[in-house]
Amino acid sequence: MVGFLGAPFGLEGYIKVRSLSGETLHIARLRQAILRREGREQSFDVERFDKKGESLLIKLKGIDSPEAAKTLKGAEIITGRENAAPLGPGEYYIEDLHGIAVVSREGEVLGQVADVLEGGGGDLVEVRLPSGKLRLVPFRKEFFGEVSPEQGRAVLLCRWILESNDS
Repeated sequence: MVGFLGAPFGLEGYIKVRSLSGETLHIARLRQAILRREGREQSFDVERFDKKGESLLIKLKGIDSPEAAKTLKGAEIITGRENAAPLGPGEYYIEDLHGIAVVSREGEVLGQVADVLEGGGGDLVEVRLPSGKLRLVPFRKEFFGEVSPEQGRAVLLCRWILESNDS
């Protein structure tokens, strides 16, 4: 996923685009947009992109009015890795975290990353414990040290956050 569609813009069916990475060049190179909304995917040919101030606008073939554009508000723009924003040193795609080991500072495996969820105060890592139970951990430097998808591990700094009173 590279971004979301926002509000319609103008009278010709343009739609504002919100990039997840903050960069827009990789999105503006798309010739086809796959949109996901409510579990369904739909493919559109891209007629053109435009820039108005700070906003990136997309015009999709067949979406020719503000009313039609409004029906796509909130849709995720999904694409293959080849169209994703380029990574800088020490950066990684959230998708690359799925399945990596969550380990203690000493290297003991505590669980596995099941998912990364967007929360109101930031991202949450869903950790699957060896028992099969799931725990949510804020994806913040106070809780995670080194995160290395290429080594298949993320170091959890605070073991206690995986503990719970449930049985």
